[in-house]
Amino acid sequence: MTKKLGLQTICTHVGEVKDEQFKGAVSPIYISTSYQFEDVDVKRYPRYFNTPNQEMLSKKIAALEHAEAGMIFGSGMAAISTTLLAFLKTGDHIIVQNTLYGGTSNFIREEFPKYGIEFSFTDGYEVSDFEAAIQDNTKVIYIETPSNPLLTITDIKGVAALAKDKGLLSIIDNTFASPVNQNPIDFGIDIVLHSATKYLGGHSDILAGAVACSNEHMNIIWNVAKNLGGSLSDFMVWMLERSIKTLVLRVKAQNRNAKKLAKYLNTHSDIKNVYYPGLKSHPQYKLAKSQMKGFGGMLSFELNDELDATAFQKELKLIKPSMSLAGVESTMLSPYKTSHGLLSQEERDSIGVTNGLIRFSVGIETKDDLIQDIEQAIKAVKKQAQVEA
Repeated sequence: MTKKLGLQTICTHVGEVKDEQFKGAVSPIYISTSYQFEDVDVKRYPRYFNTPNQEMLSKKIAALEHAEAGMIFGSGMAAISTTLLAFLKTGDHIIVQNTLYGGTSNFIREEFPKYGIEFSFTDGYEVSDFEAAIQDNTKVIYIETPSNPLLTITDIKGVAALAKDKGLLSIIDNTFASPVNQNPIDFGIDIVLHSATKYLGGHSDILAGAVACSNEHMNIIWNVAKNLGGSLSDFMVWMLERSIKTLVLRVKAQNRNAKKLAKYLNTHSDIKNVYYPGLKSHPQYKLAKSQMKGFGGMLSFELNDELDATAFQKELKLIKPSMSLAGVESTMLSPYKTSHGLLSQEERDSIGVTNGLIRFSVGIETKDDLIQDIEQAIKAVKKQAQVEA
């Protein structure tokens, strides 16, 4: 039935916990950590990811990503780390896209050597780059598109086809796109991951992660997840279910704003580079258009060399220089200090994350107000530069 429902209807109704007692319009919260064990169909326990709120929200996640099964975690990294450890063991090898979230990259670099798991970061993000990295012991290909923070676009269908042809598992981080803009399973990807802290939550007040995949793959993930203990409390599960009800409305508003802001920045004399897949000047614009329904609310840009990125962010009045992304409020940050701060300068330079790069998470504010804030901040930092000169 869920495949026949519209996306906004799935967000609003699929995965509700029915209030059988009082017939309330919203899901009740079941916060018990202890459930009956005898004479029940399901033996429930929070760490087993199967309390009523956990179970039903997982159905919503699955429906949004056109998957058979879903699972909610305590953070995006909990979802990522648990999934990777579920399918990799000592002696295995994983191919990882070179442009991706710094936390994922750091997890792989720091933890995998302890387990004897081998890994290779690709030289680029073309399908040929992934194929060139395949070894006899390769088990998984891991991609992220659009990537964090440079908004590079990877050919989802091409990578999925390569993985299937070589008998490998394909995994994607779909956080930046959200299920509104992109459904990787439709292109052949095996497992979809999300930092639900971002667009799924959307209000900068929920820390969560999500996985969507087949029942077969989910059983493997669950067997590891119950041991690692990365479950989410039922109150936060309820908060996330409530937030997803407005997912489509929020993301579409952010799509519109981001495209307008990207065009504005792209023609600005004080901006030297803009990274946004919705710009026709983006090198993967046609590819993005072929696999995305919308281009997303994320973009990155670099000021001209004489303008200091940190000073610029300090001058912002409306846009928040703040960690994380995808809230209804617009935020900016320097990836080299935050999302990619755990990487070395050499590692950041190798993937193009310069110290002057600014990541812009566009919110739902009025576009002209955001432009005005950027303009006043640029004027202020230019004045500072002139005084210092």
